[in-house]
Amino acid sequence: MTTKIQTQPNRAAFDVRSAQDLRSEFAKNPQEGLKAAAQQFETLFLQMVMKSMRDTVPDDGMMSSDQSKFYTSLLDQQMAQTLATSGKGVGFAKLIEQQLGRSLGATAGEAAASGTASGVADNLPLAVPDGRHLQYKTVLSGLPTSAAYQKSDVSVAPAATREAPASAKEFVNRVWPHAVEASRSTGVPPQFLVGHSALESGWGRAEIRHGDGSSSFNLFGIKAGKNWSGQTVESATTEYVDGKPRQVVERFRAYGSYEEAFRDYANLLRNSSRYSAVIGSQDGAEFAKRLQQAGYATDPAYADKLSQIINGPVLKQALIG
Repeated sequence: MTTKIQTQPNRAAFDVRSAQDLRSEFAKNPQEGLKAAAQQFETLFLQMVMKSMRDTVPDDGMMSSDQSKFYTSLLDQQMAQTLATSGKGVGFAKLIEQQLGRSLGATAGEAAASGTASGVADNLPLAVPDGRHLQYKTVLSGLPTSAAYQKSDVSVAPAATREAPASAKEFVNRVWPHAVEASRSTGVPPQFLVGHSALESGWGRAEIRHGDGSSSFNLFGIKAGKNWSGQTVESATTEYVDGKPRQVVERFRAYGSYEEAFRDYANLLRNSSRYSAVIGSQDGAEFAKRLQQAGYATDPAYADKLSQIINGPVLKQALIG
């Protein structure tokens, strides 16, 4: 079964596996591979446009920092990919596909017949992380060669002291697109939302589960109050009373997907007056502090724990792959 990677707008833009997937797709189905490559080129073009637009905005405000610039660049990557793969872009991908489709011919056919990602497949535009920026290169006929395009000045936070575990990287890749959508409706940077879900779910390893072991997809530990009419699941949890931890069993909301969970979480922040101060938070520590002040959790150290994840090396390393 052929995986049509160009129809996956919800894939994390920084997922480095997309390069290998693109090669494999081209070897199996040259026409679909060409379409995917063209969409990746449009993604790059849109990123350059977004960067040019952001460069016109003063960045010396109170909230401006290397970290905020880095995360903004990640958000721009995801937005550019979503636009290019959803058919709502500028039409650049379609033009490339039409022009190069005429010359695809025998070369692509030979590559597909050989069952390898050689020939034209080796010359697709690939995103290659090099530690500080993403390089895009292509030697497709009629397009710039070598490292002709290069996103070379993405502001990156200082290198982390340790590499993020594979489980953290997989978790971030899984939830990032949904965090981006939730960010649009709350004004809270997506990395803050990912950090919050990581804290509540133990990076996905301690998700609240049904009795049969299936996931409730509740990554934020949201309880099922009297007004909740959806599915529920009971689970043991720790609550703090007078500063002392107690094990209790509570009813939590259950969802059908992570997308639904992030959407409900965003609705909770937007529609509840108690979280009005949280909406639009642009500083990680402040976001965590306001959540705790609003009564999101009873743990007296909750804000510190969340802030450490948001500003810590594991999340940063997981985001950059």
